[in-house]
Amino acid sequence: MLENKGNPTFNKSTGLPRKRFYRARAHSNPLSDSHFPVPLSPQHVDYSLHFPQIFPSPDRSGDARRIEFADVGCGFGGLCISLSTLFPEKLMIGMEIRDKVTEYVKERILGLRTTNPGQYQNVSVKNHRRRVISPFLLDEYAYVLREGGIIYTITDVEELGVWMRTCLENHPIFEGITDEELEADPVVKLLVSATEEGQKVARNGGQTFQAVFRRVALSG
Repeated sequence: MLENKGNPTFNKSTGLPRKRFYRARAHSNPLSDSHFPVPLSPQHVDYSLHFPQIFPSPDRSGDARRIEFADVGCGFGGLCISLSTLFPEKLMIGMEIRDKVTEYVKERILGLRTTNPGQYQNVSVKNHRRRVISPFLLDEYAYVLREGGIIYTITDVEELGVWMRTCLENHPIFEGITDEELEADPVVKLLVSATEEGQKVARNGGQTFQAVFRRVALSG
């Protein structure tokens, strides 16, 4: 990435952005800026802005590929980037509440695309102001998730973990994943090992609280 040569915000040897120049408060007020673009429908999303090599133009007619992983509250992008190489044929996007951190993830992905030709074309990031699990937001997740799609939640705050699990247990369109399925799911292992927050909790000997549920058909 020659354009970044001499730029102190980028690592000279890797060409990737340095995290310390993009830090921001982890819990910004999500209601402080309610003016952000929301597509009228999934069909109105311009994939070429996120995956330009896969979608050279906004016209997606005839291409059935859709985003299959969404990391809501993606932080510095560790999980998305790990999933990108684990599932190279699937599209994925991270959604982050903090502007500076979103910019870091954008630069990180661009750097990885440059230094690893042909890779990381299936991952992108978007700044978005809503992310907390609630009964009402779960209705939106149920809308965008296909039947059989899986929602993964993880936090190091026990009260929040209990709240998210309770919301999912009480929702009619989500059911818990069995222990056997959790053990065999490679994404579950990445929830802790691939995210920066998960790594920090592990280093400090802390505990995380997970809830993994499947989107099912509405009975009746």
